[in-house]
Amino acid sequence: GFRAGERVAIVGRNGSGKSTFVRHLNGLLRPAEGSLLVDGEDVRKRRVAELAGLVGLVFQDPDRQIFAGTVRKEVAFGARNLGRRGAELDRAVDAALAAVGLEGEAATNPYDLGYSRRKLLALASILAMETPVVVLDEPTTGQDARGNARIQGIVRELAAAGRTVIAISHDMRFVAETFERVVVMCGGRVILDAPPGEAFAAANSELLASTFLEPPLAARVAARLGLSGIATEAALIEALAQS
Repeated sequence: GFRAGERVAIVGRNGSGKSTFVRHLNGLLRPAEGSLLVDGEDVRKRRVAELAGLVGLVFQDPDRQIFAGTVRKEVAFGARNLGRRGAELDRAVDAALAAVGLEGEAATNPYDLGYSRRKLLALASILAMETPVVVLDEPTTGQDARGNARIQGIVRELAAAGRTVIAISHDMRFVAETFERVVVMCGGRVILDAPPGEAFAAANSELLASTFLEPPLAARVAARLGLSGIATEAALIEALAQS
């Protein structure tokens, strides 16, 4: 299960079941067998509209999510559907736009934005809904270092506010630096669930290789130096400074 305020990355090769799993969380897909609980209740007993107020999903492709004529209308759509109006809606939209750095583009047509900024717009539209759970599908695709840092900051702020953040990503550096838990999937099953330092340790190198995943550079360097439990550059530098 996932705890409130937890930051979880789901990784695995294409076709391993990552996107299929997260689409069950907000009712886009329904379990054929077994059960999946969101907020303590089986998702099959909730309508999609109810789940939308609990789980916000940012699609990998923003163009499958964006449809409104202006950036502001796009960000307001989901929050308005959840019943927000007036000053409450304006506050949520303003905060979401500021979080992704699009506050100056409120009147812009979304398709006048570049791909990376449309990705941020799709994220803002979910942020404005203020759901307890936020799911990000490949959030760093198309982003530069500044965009990655912005998304990392948003993930940390959401978790600090008690909201659960689940991300699918092939960016292992981003995963190691941003999330406290790494879930590795293969063939629709979880084959590893551990903190980044353990998940990317040398002991799991063969398992990761079987899923075509490569640990981040810091973890690989640490393994060659015989340093355990290290997955980020900051942790590697600290360990080297103390040795």
